[in-house]
Amino acid sequence: MKQIAVISVILLAASACIRDRIPEGADLGVGDRLPEFSVVMDDGTSLCTEDLAGKVSVVVFFHTGCPDCREELPVIQRIYDEFSPGTAVVCISREEGEDDIAGYWAENGLSVPYSAQEDRAVYSLFASEGVPRVYVSSSDLIIRHVYDDSPVASYQDLASDIAGWQ
Repeated sequence: MKQIAVISVILLAASACIRDRIPEGADLGVGDRLPEFSVVMDDGTSLCTEDLAGKVSVVVFFHTGCPDCREELPVIQRIYDEFSPGTAVVCISREEGEDDIAGYWAENGLSVPYSAQEDRAVYSLFASEGVPRVYVSSSDLIIRHVYDDSPVASYQDLASDIAGWQ
């Protein structure tokens, strides 16, 4: 009985520590508005939240060293090929520089627009941990679907989401 009490206290303390580490407001979900952000894209143009207004958007956070991201990025490329320009598709790196991403894009035949972010400043507006993160928002900038690595979003999932909000 004493062991159960000790284990319970340890588990409660551990879960409290985990919650304390997650920044308030992080981990946006369905029904939340896209946060205000601004990034420079790989072609040198700027993109901000308001640029996504008026169309369905797919915002993807990734790192090319992540196996789940490597599985997700070809799906995102297919979505970009088939649904843009009517749907905004943008990839934003989490702590990865331009040279690494440009090399990966070239090596894998990707053309979907991306923004290289060497820190977590933009990412932290959306989530506290984990990539890939895929946010599908409607034209009013409200998040309608969120995907992570459990499981990664399939082409069918995303195509259905986009069609449902166009």
